[in-house]
Amino acid sequence: MVMSPMTMLFRPLFPLLALVSIAATGACAASAESADPTAAEGALTDQSVPAEWDRTVTRPANEGAASQLRSTCAFKRGAMPAETLGSEIPVDRAIPIETVVVVMQENRSFDSYFGHLNKYAHRTDIESAPDDASNPEQVNVPGSPRHPYQHAKMLCISDTNHEWDGSHLEYNGGKMDGFFQANHGFAESGQPYVSDAAKNGERALWWYDERDIPFYYDLAATFGIGDHYHSSLLGPTYPNRDFLYGATSRGVTTGHSVDLKGLGPDKNILLFDELSRRGITWTIYVDGFPHIPRVGAFVGAGFGTRWGTGDEYNTHFAPMYRFNSDAKNGTLPQVVFVDGNISEDARGEDEHPPSDIQTGQKFVSETINTLFASPQWKSLAIFFTYDEHGGIYDHVAPPKACAPDDIAPVLESDEDRAYPGGFDRLGVRVPFVVVSPFAKRSFVSHKTYDHTSITRFIETKFKIPALSNRDANADPLFDFFDFDHPPFMTPPHLAEATVDAARYRDCVDLFDPPPPDNNR
Repeated sequence: MVMSPMTMLFRPLFPLLALVSIAATGACAASAESADPTAAEGALTDQSVPAEWDRTVTRPANEGAASQLRSTCAFKRGAMPAETLGSEIPVDRAIPIETVVVVMQENRSFDSYFGHLNKYAHRTDIESAPDDASNPEQVNVPGSPRHPYQHAKMLCISDTNHEWDGSHLEYNGGKMDGFFQANHGFAESGQPYVSDAAKNGERALWWYDERDIPFYYDLAATFGIGDHYHSSLLGPTYPNRDFLYGATSRGVTTGHSVDLKGLGPDKNILLFDELSRRGITWTIYVDGFPHIPRVGAFVGAGFGTRWGTGDEYNTHFAPMYRFNSDAKNGTLPQVVFVDGNISEDARGEDEHPPSDIQTGQKFVSETINTLFASPQWKSLAIFFTYDEHGGIYDHVAPPKACAPDDIAPVLESDEDRAYPGGFDRLGVRVPFVVVSPFAKRSFVSHKTYDHTSITRFIETKFKIPALSNRDANADPLFDFFDFDHPPFMTPPHLAEATVDAARYRDCVDLFDPPPPDNNR
């Protein structure tokens, strides 16, 4: 992805704005087997929401029946959570979680981070790449030299190809063998100069373990992980984050910002719109972008009128020092999004290459430990994941998925048009951990999830209708929780998030120096 310096500065914010208008909420098809007379009990009500949001619904008889209906994409945009879940699943006020925190980092695959978690956690059931996994130098070429899945040689790498074309080559019809070819010699324009040796395709098959990311390994072994949690499509950051925030990318397959001028609350294109409509408080905490008016001017004049303008004390956007004080004081909003600071060198906190991954691990550990100490911990859930695989190896072929709408992918380049497709398949697996007092201890879910499962959990807690057909049929992650016997009312002590100073300096020295003459 070619990014200007201005684009790089604002990249964490862009995915929030990469959607366009969605039609007003339509009628929901009732696909249920039995009426639940308590479906409307404890309903969250607000005078500003449509009456149908608080209507009495008919629920499937049980979660088995509901799951079968979701697997056939039976539910549509506008479906209320209760009518898509079995009658034994808690909804809205019956869920004892009052604060939802989403921590989404950048560009790491499941196998690259947790492919060796089985040994660390003394178990065998985590879906992991075999030790002898490899990729050929060229896909579909008999006898092509192989390149191994191997322990990483550094804590930072030159960025890998995670665009639409690169992701589809890596997928290669389900063979998952195109990672070396898609990344050998690949370099993202705008990133720091590195030697050709640092662009070797083998970097896409590197893995890490507890020697490199000890906090992540202890976190994943202690709480609950999903070993079939996927990004939402085979493509880059922007559309994948769009699926978290809006359950669709409205055709977007690369990086776009949208002028929101004239899009009023009736358009309801994002989860944020619906949260505000319901009267639910929300804030995005992130460092590294200037004051909101400047961001609003950059992405479109409608930004300020949509979510408000201001400085670091803006209601919906705040720096991390505000997160720390809000968590300490027990004043976090009901829905929280935390993003690591982006930096197109080794110093970034979001783990996007070429960042040193230990720097990102340190940021996440500080965030989670801050929440452990918060008065809000006892009724809180943290969903920790990554936006997409970043072009880095995973061995599990993404499954088919419910198309969010009838909008086809907008493929802008010849490279992308070489891989026609749709939004009816998930993306590559990414790490996913549920951290909560109610999270099952050392749990591994083998169910299939994507980012819209987080969206659907938030919708289920706060009684908000589905934004698209994708989240209408998403499983909202309830198998991770034990609401009756919460194991972690007292937070555990986890391994320290170490930062190896010498290895960090190696990354800074490699990616930060100015390029030699005539290299660009």
